Amino acid sequence: MRVSLGATPWLLCTWAAVQALAAPVVAAAVDYPIRPAPFQDVTINGGFWLPRLEANRRTTVRYDFQKCEDTGRIANFAKAAGLETGKFQGICYDDSDVFKVIEGASYTLAVSPDPQLDAYLDGLIAKIAAAQEPDGYLYTARTLGATGFMTGRERWSNLRVSHELYNVGHLYEAAVAHWQATGKRTLLDVAIKSADLVARTFGPGEGQRVDVPGHEEIEIGLVKLYRATGEPRYLSTARFFVDARGRKQGRRGLYGPYAQDHEPITDQALAVGHAVRAGYFYAGVADVAALTGEAAYIRAIDRLWEDIVARKLYLTGGLGARAEGEAFGEAYELPNATAYNETCAAIANALFQQRLFLLHGDAKYIDVLERVLYNGFLAGVSLSGDRFFYPNPLASAGDARKEWFTTSCCPVNVVRFLPSLAGFAYASRDDHLFVNLFLDSRARLPLGDRTVELVQRTEYPWSERVCIEILPTDGADASFALHVRIPGWAQGHPVPSNLYRYLDDTPVGWSLAVNGQAVEHRLEQGFAVVQRAWRQGDRVELELPMPVRRVVAHERVADDQGRLAVERGPVVYCAEAVDQPDRKVAHVVVPDDAEFSIEHRPDLLGGVDVLSAAVRAAHRAADGTTEIRPAVLTAIPYYAWAHRERGEMAVWLARDPGVARPLPAATLASRAAASASHTWQRDTTAALNDQVEPSKSADDQIARFTWWDHRGSQEWVQYDLAATSAVARAAVYWFDDTGTGHCKVPASWRLVYRDGDAWRPVELQAGSAYATAVDRYNEIQFAPVETNAVRLEVQLQDGMSAGILEWRLE
Repeated sequence: MRVSLGATPWLLCTWAAVQALAAPVVAAAVDYPIRPAPFQDVTINGGFWLPRLEANRRTTVRYDFQKCEDTGRIANFAKAAGLETGKFQGICYDDSDVFKVIEGASYTLAVSPDPQLDAYLDGLIAKIAAAQEPDGYLYTARTLGATGFMTGRERWSNLRVSHELYNVGHLYEAAVAHWQATGKRTLLDVAIKSADLVARTFGPGEGQRVDVPGHEEIEIGLVKLYRATGEPRYLSTARFFVDARGRKQGRRGLYGPYAQDHEPITDQALAVGHAVRAGYFYAGVADVAALTGEAAYIRAIDRLWEDIVARKLYLTGGLGARAEGEAFGEAYELPNATAYNETCAAIANALFQQRLFLLHGDAKYIDVLERVLYNGFLAGVSLSGDRFFYPNPLASAGDARKEWFTTSCCPVNVVRFLPSLAGFAYASRDDHLFVNLFLDSRARLPLGDRTVELVQRTEYPWSERVCIEILPTDGADASFALHVRIPGWAQGHPVPSNLYRYLDDTPVGWSLAVNGQAVEHRLEQGFAVVQRAWRQGDRVELELPMPVRRVVAHERVADDQGRLAVERGPVVYCAEAVDQPDRKVAHVVVPDDAEFSIEHRPDLLGGVDVLSAAVRAAHRAADGTTEIRPAVLTAIPYYAWAHRERGEMAVWLARDPGVARPLPAATLASRAAASASHTWQRDTTAALNDQVEPSKSADDQIARFTWWDHRGSQEWVQYDLAATSAVARAAVYWFDDTGTGHCKVPASWRLVYRDGDAWRPVELQAGSAYATAVDRYNEIQFAPVETNAVRLEVQLQDGMSAGILEWRLE
């Protein structure tokens, strides 16, 4: 039986309001005023997104399942069920990875039947069901006896880090998706049994536990399960988790800003802490607000949205300035090279933006969502669908996507998010139909007691033209208001705040026509609204001119001062070393009068528009001065970087020559090829000879080389010289982040040179020594040697790693 939940307003400013959640909630139905089109009612037929969806269907789903098999994630369920023997393998949140891939696979099945995948899911779900304990508890780490931070002394006793509730939140999402896609209740029954246990266990009632998950997500899952079953306890429990957060009453202690547990949601005004947790939480709050009519929740998430979009949003739509805590920074703290921008945070941001649109009907939320889709999210997965980024920086010395991660939330989040894309494109409210995203697609949308089909044809974002055909399903005229989003970028602003602006903010002069004739319309909340009686086959044509735009950041964004970014339509561009004549990008200077040309390259990176312009470039002269010379810049979409050879990448390029990094002068070191015994994935040997002067040994604002995460070992770094040369002097600037990290100057080091097939130590001159001082160069002089390679050998301190910011040779 379905039970509707009501709009009766509940005041949630006091703990007494939380205690009221013990009572059942049954009232008149209420929900988001705008309803998204079910993703299964939208078919993407071609254009930009179809190849990405096909890569996800053909490759990523199976690839992620195979990785879950290889790493023991799936075996944990079999072991917990007694079907296999062995200990728990992995980390406490690994259960959720399996659930997320099931969710993505279910979305895929809904639009592309696949008997083999369907059968695989049946077998996997049988293992999960068998692993569930009799009362509904499902957490393989505890069932298998894992100890330490993952479990705590008893169930739910370590929620700050255990992820028990986070895991089952993803279970609920997967279960609903699988049921909707296949009609099978196998996983849904597992989810219901689990949710019934959670609803009995948590709440303000007598004998219930008053606590909240350390990592939010279950709120979204409970709401989805409520929608699927109509069981009011699931919504009541989701609301309890929302409102108990940040309150001390009945709890041992709060988890703090990192987990958005520092104050009640109704008092929060600043986005803080772990960006993924925050995004999931804000989305869950929006769901609960929509289903309960609680205005205080809506006011809170509106404030938080304003803080994000005005002060903490990357140009790519990414969130999370800091690697430490995967967290938001302070207002306007938006570094580029050290930006974290976790792929999961981009997804959480998209979910949040979509829900705010459904609440308010303003296109500005879809503008941010679109920016996330084409940039911050899409960079996280390769064109092939089997390589991934976890962080997504806006500048790099040469990163590469990875096959997998120990914590692999990002690859498995990608696989569920991509096929749900269609559900963001269209929406409806009474006799209003919304076209939010421009996708080559066909959609069925409810319109009162009838259905209207929209057929959209476009090559957006490469094409400036969108054509929408109206097809009332019964063939009769249909009177309704069609809302077609006019993107913020077309109206002269990149984001709905002053965080970023175009140097030329003139609107592009878009146009709207019906059946080839200009049509009367009104602009309302970012939508062009056409109200009329629509006939079968009416064609709406939208023209969106896409000039190349230069973007500058708010004056308080320190890392972007003197710089600009380039975008066209919704796509943010970057410069990648492989496309530049000098194989570098940090020395490029883009003057305000540079004219960009646009060329579509179907043979490049899956088919992209490439931008080119005559620019300037900074070069270091032999005497140490800087020369500005003519140069040519080639830019590609940011999402497509790191598919070819490794090298520098930058979104924000110098506008002021003073902030450019001059191309190194020709020296023994700058002409050498660097290699090492080991290089940490976010570091690079290119930092050794880039001639960028460190400000201190702990300088984290420039490229660096480290041997992390090797500790206490013997390591080396090497220069292969361009030709056999005389070498008599070397200087090393050590990287040392003592106090914040685990890199320290080495215990000892020496320099050796290649002599035929042997490596021989250099002979130090009198008074020269192998020093390990911080915040300065450590120079040695030695008897000249003729060689084609030199190697710096180090012994790392016990328990510590080490690194180098610059290594000179003379």
